Amino acid sequence: MKGVRAVFRKEMADHLGSRRFAVIAAIVVLASLAASLSAVESPGVLMAERQYLFLSILTESGGALPSFLYFITFLAPLLGIILGFDAINGERQRGTLSLLVSQPIYRDSVINGKFLAALATAGVMTAAILALIGGVSIGRLGIVPNTAEIARSTVFFLASMLYISFWLSLAILFSILFDKTSTSALAALGVWIVLGFFIHMIAGIIADQIVPLGADSTPQELIRHEELRIAIMRFSPAYLLQEVSLAMLNPAVRILGPLLPDRLQGFIPSPLSLGQSLMVIWPQLTVLAALSIVCFGVSYVAFMRREIRS
Repeated sequence: MKGVRAVFRKEMADHLGSRRFAVIAAIVVLASLAASLSAVESPGVLMAERQYLFLSILTESGGALPSFLYFITFLAPLLGIILGFDAINGERQRGTLSLLVSQPIYRDSVINGKFLAALATAGVMTAAILALIGGVSIGRLGIVPNTAEIARSTVFFLASMLYISFWLSLAILFSILFDKTSTSALAALGVWIVLGFFIHMIAGIIADQIVPLGADSTPQELIRHEELRIAIMRFSPAYLLQEVSLAMLNPAVRILGPLLPDRLQGFIPSPLSLGQSLMVIWPQLTVLAALSIVCFGVSYVAFMRREIRS
């Protein structure tokens, strides 16, 4: 742990003092504040239950700006990629990696410290943004987030950290596999584009091929088509985070996926408790955690087997 702490402090200082982190932090903060300020004036927030008014600021969009949730889903992968795409190959190109591992620290302390420092940096920025939005709700609406809202926001924060950790682990993996930082950055961005944008089109094409729909399609075929499309969409961490956020930030959500008649039997339109909402989203949280663990595990093994001498 001594070696991990040393690497962690060094990397944390490098991240917080770097210009590229300052640029991405400014973009994320300004976009999030603009979205929250716009959402404060939206009809959805003004008509929301006062018990969950703060949560509605995170999910509602106002005017031409999308919601804060959209910005987090869109910009969080960029934050993870920027913090990790040159974690290893950047050190190798500068000739400092051999010097680093020659110090009296274990080799795995290098990758563990780098990962934890980057994740802590992203966590500090995300927590600061949520605190700023809380300040917006107090200043513009005169309401203070209650205990239930703070608890749900905490779960959303943890889910966002799992989401960022996946992209961070993926960027670190590419920084280990590729010698050039430009190549690792492009590879990570390519995966982000496919899983964040093209997955919608890919899921629709595959669903159309397996369960084609026509003018005479039965309700059962429509349901199968939609279930297949959603199942493919869930290969994307971005879609998993959207489902988690939908159920956690909107207590009225009871079902994720197609609304079938048998699922609506006995439906009572009332907000769920935090525990009940967690029961709705635990599969998505489990998959997000598994993706992050597996991706970092592959990065760890690849780094331990990689030749790092010049």
